[in-house]
Amino acid sequence: MFSLHVDTARTWRGGQNQVLLTILGLRTRGHRTALVAHPDGELRRRASEETDLYPLAPRMEMDFATAWKLSRVLRDLQPEVVHAHDAHAVAMTALALSLGNTRLKTTFVAARRVDFHIGKNALSRWKYRQVDCFICASAFIRSMLVDDGVPAERTTIVYEGIDLGHVTAAPSLDIHKEFSLPDGAPIVGNVAALVPHKGQRYLVDAAALVLQHIPDARFLIVGSGELELSLQHQIKQRYLERHVILTGFRPDILSLHKGFDLFVMSSVTEGLGTSALDAMACGRAVIATRTGGLSEVVDHDETGLLVPVSDPKALADAIVRLLTDPTLRERYGRASVERAYQQFSADRMVDETAAVYTDLVDRRRARGTARPAAVD
Repeated sequence: MFSLHVDTARTWRGGQNQVLLTILGLRTRGHRTALVAHPDGELRRRASEETDLYPLAPRMEMDFATAWKLSRVLRDLQPEVVHAHDAHAVAMTALALSLGNTRLKTTFVAARRVDFHIGKNALSRWKYRQVDCFICASAFIRSMLVDDGVPAERTTIVYEGIDLGHVTAAPSLDIHKEFSLPDGAPIVGNVAALVPHKGQRYLVDAAALVLQHIPDARFLIVGSGELELSLQHQIKQRYLERHVILTGFRPDILSLHKGFDLFVMSSVTEGLGTSALDAMACGRAVIATRTGGLSEVVDHDETGLLVPVSDPKALADAIVRLLTDPTLRERYGRASVERAYQQFSADRMVDETAAVYTDLVDRRRARGTARPAAVD
């Protein structure tokens, strides 16, 4: 099987990691792969020695010039599957397939990792109508697509995966020494882009409440993004500078996870939550908001706790409960590792993705040139 993967992001987040894991996993299984990625993006840099690479990225959603270049790539490579991994990639691929007259020869797959509704405008309806199959990162995302008019038979669920080998190989990190924290201070970690839907402002408010019960607790918020200055201001207003630390982007995420006492995801919306998966694989109990796919990741009162969205007090109560009960926290951590290894490995994700490709290509060959049903 030959698949071409398209990702337009310049930054490195969970989605780009999933693209790279998919490409690497497919190659180890004997599949041929190629990648279209942002010329200045982190994915291109990390994948440069792993697959055939084509540096392209649209300047806008409907960039006909870049789509034409992609159509030439499709014509030359003739992949059996083209897999678009973000919304702009879907638009560029849909245009390219139309411009290059290769639509009837290539199966068009779109990854869906975000729990946002599909736009109701004509452009969104058109580009998503071109997709043969949406690979959804959670059952919640799949249900949103179906509610938005995508026929259920054009959707499937493949949970994202984590590279368990990297988890095992990641060295432990003395976080207290790394960040000059008091010896023995309990550490609560959060790893996510600093953007509104990740809800870190609620975690900062929760931290102020936690400190009333556990004065030596420390909170590490790991990531970068548009809300950095806003969060810095909020931390300063709450006099939390010694207790809540914005670390910025860190390449040693797994080592940080191994140093946390507890991991918290404060998201307002979340497609699945690969940071929570990383934490679980590192043996950490997880507190997460009950939103999107997080309830499919965290098994409440088994691997961690689920709390209401946008509720600092509920978040704080859960943090205090687990920081003051190490036995329960360790039990959740052990169950988290088992769940991560059994249900969320990268190997499982790649195998299921490859099976989707095979099924789609076989069905396309069987039906000839028939098109899938349209989005309503």
